[in-house]
Amino acid sequence: MFIRSEVKSKIDSIWNKFWSGGIANPLNAIEQITALIFLKMLSEKDTQKISQASFTGEDYVSIFENDKQAKWDNFKELDSVSMLNTVRDVAFPFIKKYNEGSEFNKSLKDLAFIITKPSLLSETVEALEEVFSILEEDDKGFMDSLGDMYEYLLSEISSSGKNGQFRTPRHIIKMITQLVNPQIGERVFDPSVGTAGFLVSAYTHMLQPYTEKEGRLGANLTDSNLWDKLSNDTFFGNDSDISMIRISMMNMMLHDIENPHIKQVDTLGKGYTEKDKYQVVLANPPFKGSIDKEDKSEDFSISSTKTELLFVDLITRVLDIGGRCGVIIPDGVLFGSSNAHKTLRKNLLENNELKAVISMPSGVFKPYAGVSTAVLVFVKGGSTDKVWFYDMEADGYSLDDKRNKIEQNDIPNIIEKYKQKDTAEYKSTKKHFFIDVADIVANDYDLSINRYKTIEYEEIEYPPTNEILGDIEALSVSINSDLQELKQLL
Repeated sequence: MFIRSEVKSKIDSIWNKFWSGGIANPLNAIEQITALIFLKMLSEKDTQKISQASFTGEDYVSIFENDKQAKWDNFKELDSVSMLNTVRDVAFPFIKKYNEGSEFNKSLKDLAFIITKPSLLSETVEALEEVFSILEEDDKGFMDSLGDMYEYLLSEISSSGKNGQFRTPRHIIKMITQLVNPQIGERVFDPSVGTAGFLVSAYTHMLQPYTEKEGRLGANLTDSNLWDKLSNDTFFGNDSDISMIRISMMNMMLHDIENPHIKQVDTLGKGYTEKDKYQVVLANPPFKGSIDKEDKSEDFSISSTKTELLFVDLITRVLDIGGRCGVIIPDGVLFGSSNAHKTLRKNLLENNELKAVISMPSGVFKPYAGVSTAVLVFVKGGSTDKVWFYDMEADGYSLDDKRNKIEQNDIPNIIEKYKQKDTAEYKSTKKHFFIDVADIVANDYDLSINRYKTIEYEEIEYPPTNEILGDIEALSVSINSDLQELKQLL
């Protein structure tokens, strides 16, 4: 993700204005800013369609026909007090009516306009206007630049350190997406969707084969039903937080996905019963949480209230046969000794094909969490003959709280070796290797890499004992001589 310094400066300025304007909760601020960005996008697209219709002679009725003041181009010219009244009384109600009946529309039913300072709104509108002008000049293309800008905006959720929210690093999401390799035509699901980072990554990955160098979509995609499938029947997600639902919805729509299916659902609760539905699951479920036994679904195959175990078990349920998963887990899942831990790992090996266990260093989630984690990649159905392990030592960033960029980065090698591992040219090293499932079973289904990686000890050769004793004697004589000389000098 590359963001021009001018855009970063504008976004940082907007955050500072919200903070000083009394809206310090980052989720509330994100909601308000996102809604304004969405209004700007709707206005831009409406203006384009009006222009196209004028050129082609086709009939087109503006979506703002009955709410003209809700259009960005109209309210941005008002004085600050009038703008505040218009956005509160006209524009926000317009958004809440947009695309009625859709999952997006349902998620916005309780969206409230909470900006009370006219100057905060007018300054934010002016700053976003300037941001859009910069993005329109970007060589990458407007939509790509807009997506990057929004990702930078969302990063404030994690850097704020509030609400217990921290986002999965985007380079880790991209790595997992490349390993799992989702394709157009497959349904992609994130059971704890957050800001929809995994879904956006899957979308970007799917488009790559159809995208020309200039950033335009190729004919293979635009001339088929694939685009309809991509927009309406590909991206699914759940989250229990309605703020995250709204943010993830608008994030997807800002990436040109018109109908994402993201719902406010407790994925582990009794009300969620989906199974055998998705071809791809990409996830970083909550760590170290628990659920009340009374609220937990009865469809789990393990007896536990730990969310890190239940989410993995849930994924094996919602995947279709042959479906693929990439999921981040805390290390404890790999070696925990409880019956639930062992049963989960046994199920992964005996009822699925566990493709890879990628151990990540503990600093990957700093400064928000220092927990050691791993990535599991598996396919539902069948059984496992051998498991590929990789010991990631560096992800391209320092493993302290600063997370500065560094040269050492195992991720390109992980992707290369993962693709190569089932070919004749693959060669194991102490960093990556296969372990037969029989050895894993013999170790009580332990999947921690430290159990299996080879530790090489460097043999040190010492001289014979008589040489060492001779050296000691010579050293002693030298010391005595020096002492005698010192005494004479004194």
